[in-house]
Amino acid sequence: MNRRLEINRKLGVGQAQGGMTLTSFLVVLAVVGFAAYLGMKLFPMYQEYYAVRTATKSLASEPGVGDMDPSKIQDMFFKRLYISYSESVKPENVKFERIDSGWNMKVNYEVRRSLVGNLDVVGVFDISQDLTRRGGTD
Repeated sequence: MNRRLEINRKLGVGQAQGGMTLTSFLVVLAVVGFAAYLGMKLFPMYQEYYAVRTATKSLASEPGVGDMDPSKIQDMFFKRLYISYSESVKPENVKFERIDSGWNMKVNYEVRRSLVGNLDVVGVFDISQDLTRRGGTD
């Protein structure tokens, strides 16, 4: 009899099975699916934010940008945004303030995307960059 119990233990007979049930698998699938859907809605917003951030930093590296007229700086900024297909930033979202060594450019904008039904995801972005006479990033 002992020999038979020993063989059954080695073969795994009489042990409880482990694993996920169909219901728990569907719950996990729903959570992962919602996270992927949310990521698809949020990724373009942040991709655009990084494009705007990159455009402001590239403006800051332009030599003599601190001595330029704000309208010319704004034109250069929107040309950079046009290349990266950014559509959320409008001219009224860009403000310039005079500082000792040039200009401080502020870009404040909001992106709203529908999520589900009447629920929206709202991203509020605020970017500030010093544009100095000597160029280079601060």
